Amino acid sequence: MTASQRPPRLPVWLLAFTALLLLALPLAVLVVRAGLWQQGLLLYALACLLATVSALILALLCALPRYRSQRRQLLLGIACALPGTLLFLSLAAGRGDYPAIHDITTDLSDPPTFSHAATLRGPQSNSLDIKPDSLGAQQEAYPDLQSLRSERSADNAYRHALAIAEQLGWEVVWQDPDAWRFEAVDTTAIMGFKDDVAVRIRSTADGSVVDLRSVSRVGVGDIGANTQRIRAFQTAFTEDKGGQL
Repeated sequence: MTASQRPPRLPVWLLAFTALLLLALPLAVLVVRAGLWQQGLLLYALACLLATVSALILALLCALPRYRSQRRQLLLGIACALPGTLLFLSLAAGRGDYPAIHDITTDLSDPPTFSHAATLRGPQSNSLDIKPDSLGAQQEAYPDLQSLRSERSADNAYRHALAIAEQLGWEVVWQDPDAWRFEAVDTTAIMGFKDDVAVRIRSTADGSVVDLRSVSRVGVGDIGANTQRIRAFQTAFTEDKGGQL
């Protein structure tokens, strides 16, 4: 077979490249979980971006008559690039909807404070200080996120809140039953990021009011994770009528 008769090598190279990109995704997760979150996220983002570019190139080659005999390799390459492409598109689609903040609370005028979380956070973690700019950005992005008012007594609401936290998989790390306050850590499923949550209950004439604050330990923005966590808690707290005395 002469050089002119040999199949083009580009599909083979692209298949190998996309296979490496596919392997890079779980590797990036392991790097993040090992504590090198910046390097791991960079590898993750690059793998997703390059997978998307590769998928476009492979799809284009599939449409060219010259590569008809190698269509199987091209389709395998697209299959390898598909997970990274879908992750990139999902991230890109929602990126612009979230402000670059990582500290979310249900009470903007008097956010719950942390008593224990500082002992668990490393020196490179985000500050737990309340920032007015962050509160303003939250008000603009999530105006509907508010304190949860309940007919439960403060004691009952506190016990119920603890049960809901455990139900959601949070690790309760500090409690002050007399003040109706506790703190918990929620670990994300894939990357293993640990976020700190403060829960505060206050007694009212009609029952109680439950406030939360959720703060990411690392990263500038949370892509909505803290808000979703608080909303999941509020939904579970409201819908679960157990123990309401």
